[in-house]
Amino acid sequence: MFPIRTALCALLALGLSLGPTEAEARFGKRSRPSQSDSNDRDRDDKKEHGASAIGSDDDDDRPRRSSRRRSSSGRRYVSGDSGASFSWFSFLFVTGNHRLSVAPELRGERHAAALAFRVGAQGGSLSETDVSGSGFSGDLFLGLEGRRFGVDLRLTGLGLPTDDGTSGSDVITLTQSHLTWALISHERARLRVEAGVSTATAPDISFVGASFAASLEACIAGPLDLEARLQVTPFPYRQVDASAALAVHLGALVLRGGYRGMVLDDAGYTDGIANVDTFHGPFLGVGLSY
Repeated sequence: MFPIRTALCALLALGLSLGPTEAEARFGKRSRPSQSDSNDRDRDDKKEHGASAIGSDDDDDRPRRSSRRRSSSGRRYVSGDSGASFSWFSFLFVTGNHRLSVAPELRGERHAAALAFRVGAQGGSLSETDVSGSGFSGDLFLGLEGRRFGVDLRLTGLGLPTDDGTSGSDVITLTQSHLTWALISHERARLRVEAGVSTATAPDISFVGASFAASLEACIAGPLDLEARLQVTPFPYRQVDASAALAVHLGALVLRGGYRGMVLDDAGYTDGIANVDTFHGPFLGVGLSY
């Protein structure tokens, strides 16, 4: 019997040592004092109160301590600064040369600003003559202009179905770097002529050629503009890129949609035979204009 009694005592002691201890706080939640700690503090407060003199500062400290305990048990909330993001979003609609409310002294600067900056991207589907299936086009552009002179940079990527029936796609990359001159710089319209260099990178050959262009931006009504552009590379390869679009100016933000047509001709430099491709299709774009 002695070994059994000894074993039972040992198991009881082990169970007490492995029993539940004081729980820690859950994630995001402050730890609260246990009941025994509260009772101990109450007894200490009573002892201190009994030993203190009447009218001492201890009576004044107790409300402050209890108020601190109540405030320390309050829940903490963490949130992002949504006001900053809203301010950046609203900033787009109250800036730019086409902002929604323009002072009378600034209305003449819509298309005739002393300094204007624009950047944007657009893309859409392309259909190719005599080739089944459709491809896509994507453009990035950036421009900086004074009242008359400026620069215009463009990058175009074309993804087209193969013309020999094989799997995959053909990728053509086009660039344009132009100096611009505004023939007309008016509140409601701007007409430019451009000249510079264009490049074309195809699967088997690359070209660098002279490039010329003309572009028009004209106010139709309120924030609605008509945009048109024609670009030509006459040699050594031949390229014609024409587009027309309607653009809505919401402050500095510009939303546009239109139609585009393009002709590319390698003039026989690739394999001795002139390969001519014709593309057309709609596009949508977004940009910023200041």
